[in-house]
Amino acid sequence: MKLITMMVLSLTFGAIACDIDGKTGFAPQNDLNIPSSVKSINGIDKEEFMKVIDEVVKVYKPIIEKNGDKLTMNKLWDNGTVNASAQRQGSNVIINMYGGLARHSLVTRDGFAIVLCHELGHHLGGAPKIKRFFSTTWASNEGQSDYFATLKCFRKVYLDDDNASIVAKLDVHPMIEQKCNSIYKSEAEVNLCIRSIVAAQSTTNLLASLGKQDMPKVDTPDTSEVSKTNHKHPKAQCRLDTYFAGALCDRPLAQELSDKDANIGTCNRKNNDTQGLRSRCWYQPKKSIW
Repeated sequence: MKLITMMVLSLTFGAIACDIDGKTGFAPQNDLNIPSSVKSINGIDKEEFMKVIDEVVKVYKPIIEKNGDKLTMNKLWDNGTVNASAQRQGSNVIINMYGGLARHSLVTRDGFAIVLCHELGHHLGGAPKIKRFFSTTWASNEGQSDYFATLKCFRKVYLDDDNASIVAKLDVHPMIEQKCNSIYKSEAEVNLCIRSIVAAQSTTNLLASLGKQDMPKVDTPDTSEVSKTNHKHPKAQCRLDTYFAGALCDRPLAQELSDKDANIGTCNRKNNDTQGLRSRCWYQPKKSIW
């Protein structure tokens, strides 16, 4: 009994949501390693790697400190791991970003930012939280961390960019434009919505490649429905659907998420919302608040 109690405490208050070695990080376990000696073809270089991280830290370090915590951002450029991970040690909020991820040919600058936002989502994404044994951990689950990435993080970080100019250079699926225009009134909001979804497409293309799955598409959503909330990694298509939903949820950026109530700060069925809803391919509202 004592051993079980110690294991529960370790998982609840200890370090791991995504392992530091990346084996259960942003992406499921993979053995791909892209060393810093390999020149990226389409991925981002070291300068961009550092810049993207600094952009996110500039916005979220004060938020984390306001919560009484400390942000430690490990910029592991020389590590070839194609993943990212999050940890917590007491009040120390830790994010590990690996150079191998940035160097992958499917990762764009904005896609890399989405991954970083996902890792922050484990710390700040609210309910539903990962449950271990009979205890709820500190970490928002994988699907909720994806949702947070486009619902809050990417929008906060790139709110004041010249998103019109950036979007003008992107290859945008007509459905993305149609959906964003149906939700948001201002051109600035529409462009930021479009940019975040295109970024998520890069991220989920990577996930599909690593998992040997079909490339996800914005117009072929996963129509499956889980009987209870899945706390592990959903498939790439399901994750793209979740990123898309986060981008279409127009809740105010200043509205915080709740660690206990998955309906606070989100678009949800309880409030009769019809857009921006977390996909049922991983999320079951009736069994989501643990």
